[in-house]
Amino acid sequence: QVQLVESGGGLVQAGGSLRLSCAASGRTFSGYTMGWFRQAPGKERTFVASITRNGVITSYADSVKGRFTISRDNAKNAMYLQMNSLKPEDTAVYYCAAAATTDFWRSYYKTNYDYWGQGTQVTVSS
Repeated sequence: QVQLVESGGGLVQAGGSLRLSCAASGRTFSGYTMGWFRQAPGKERTFVASITRNGVITSYADSVKGRFTISRDNAKNAMYLQMNSLKPEDTAVYYCAAAATTDFWRSYYKTNYDYWGQGTQVTVSS
């Protein structure tokens, strides 16, 4: 069992930055591929970014590539999402998730994740 808790959301103006954190507890954090997803009102939860267990390989949705950076610190059982140049369309609830899969391509799909946090709201005003 892995417990995930997101923090760092808030209200920011367009062009601003936020850094989300995901704190993990329970089973060995380094044994999980990690991802960030987001869900806007009335829309499906979609992939934002993912990172391999050792943090070497990352992947991003096209909509955030070049603006967001995913990272992790296995010694601190934590994952981060640095979000720069925020746009109103980035407004959503952001979720962190953990997947036991070793196939990184599976990290794009929310159905492959085993554990989820409760989410943190990010609102970008124009």
